[in-house]
Amino acid sequence: MGAKITSLEVAKLAGVSQSAVSRVFSGASASPATAKKVKKAAKQLGYRPNVLARAMITGKSRIIGLIVAYLDNQFYPEALERLSNALQAQGYHILIFTVPNSADGIENVVQDLLDYQVDGIIAASVSMSSGLTDLCVKAGIPVVLFNRGQPGSGLSAVTSANIKGATLATQALIDAGHKRIAHIAGWEGSLTGRDRRQGFEDAMAHAHLTPFAIIDGMYKRDVAAATARQLMTGETRPDAIFVGNDHMAFAVMDEIRRMGFSIPDDVSIIGYDDVPLASWPAYDLTTMRQPVNRMVEATIETLLSSINGQETYAQTIEIEGPLVQRGSSRPLKGSPL
Repeated sequence: MGAKITSLEVAKLAGVSQSAVSRVFSGASASPATAKKVKKAAKQLGYRPNVLARAMITGKSRIIGLIVAYLDNQFYPEALERLSNALQAQGYHILIFTVPNSADGIENVVQDLLDYQVDGIIAASVSMSSGLTDLCVKAGIPVVLFNRGQPGSGLSAVTSANIKGATLATQALIDAGHKRIAHIAGWEGSLTGRDRRQGFEDAMAHAHLTPFAIIDGMYKRDVAAATARQLMTGETRPDAIFVGNDHMAFAVMDEIRRMGFSIPDDVSIIGYDDVPLASWPAYDLTTMRQPVNRMVEATIETLLSSINGQETYAQTIEIEGPLVQRGSSRPLKGSPL
C-alpha cells in the first residue's frame, strides 16, 4: 500500500499554495481557475481530503446523527431514507444508530455522536433524558425529536397530529355503525401512544360510547397478536378495532384471520401510519396517513435553522394527515361500496 497523498503534493502538482487546496475543499472562496486546477490534481493523485481534520478546524463536521429505537416498524425505514436523502441534498453526511429505548443505550449513543462532533441530532421515536439534553446544549448540538414529542424537554419535535388523527379514525368506525370498538394502543410510555389513545377516548366519549377494551400493544407484533386473540375469544367480541400503528395492525389482521374470522365482515380494522405495505392487496388496510414528506421537511428545516443559529426556542410541530379508506373496515353508512 502506497503512502497517503497529502494536500502539499496536490498543491505542488496544481502549482498553487497548500492554503489554496484547503480553501477549495473547505468550500471557502477560491477562483474557478484555482478550483479547477486543484480538483484535477487531486483526481490525478487520488487525494481525498480529511473531513474529520477539517471539522476540527472549522468546527463543522457536516455530519448529522440519526437515532432510531427500532426498524421493525415499516414506517421508520421509509422515514429514515427520506431524512437521509434530504440531508444529503443539503450537503450533510449521515450517521445512523439503532438503540434500545433505554436510558443507558441512548446515553451511550449520544456520547458517541458528540465524540464524532456531529452538527445536529435527530432522535426518531426515542426519548432524551434531561441530563442528555443538557449535555447536547452545552456542546452546542441541536436536537430535534421526530415522531415523538417530549413535553418539558426543551427540545423541538415534529409529529403528526396524533390526537386529531386518532379521533378521525375512531369516528370513521362509529360512522360506519360500529358500537363495540376496542383500541390496541401504542406503548403508553410514549407520548405518541398516549395521544392516539386520547383521540380514541375523545371520539368514543363524544358519541356516548364505552370502549369495548383498551389494551397496550407496546408497539410489538407479538403483543398485538396475542391481544387480538384475547379480544376475539370471548363470548362478546368487538366489531371494530382501532390499532395504534400499522405494524401492530398487520399482526392483528393475521391473527384474526388465522382464527377464522373475516375482515371487515366480522370485525373492522383501522391502523395508523399508512406504510407502503398497508396498500398491498393482502392487507388493504384502512389507516391514518402520517404525512412523512411534510414531517421530514419540517424536521430538516427546524434542525438546520438551529445549526445556523436562526432557531433559538423549542417548538412542537404537529402535521395533519388524511384517513385512507380501504377494504379492512366497513364504509361509512350511506357511502357507495
